[in-house]
Amino acid sequence: MPEAYCVKCKAKREMTDAAEETMKNGRKAVKGKCPTCGTVMFKILGGKATPPTTPPAAPQA
Repeated sequence: MPEAYCVKCKAKREMTDAAEETMKNGRKAVKGKCPTCGTVMFKILGGKATPPTTPPAAPQA
């Protein structure tokens, strides 16, 4: 379970119903709910999401 800061409770808590998402700018994040108050929690993860790789085209002779 990922940990994030709940703005309503003003404490760091473990998220429930956590799901990883990719933001518009390509960065990864985790979105879930606070187990105490039910507020939506959001935590931005480090690094960018890796784009799907395609195999290189075969050289033509």
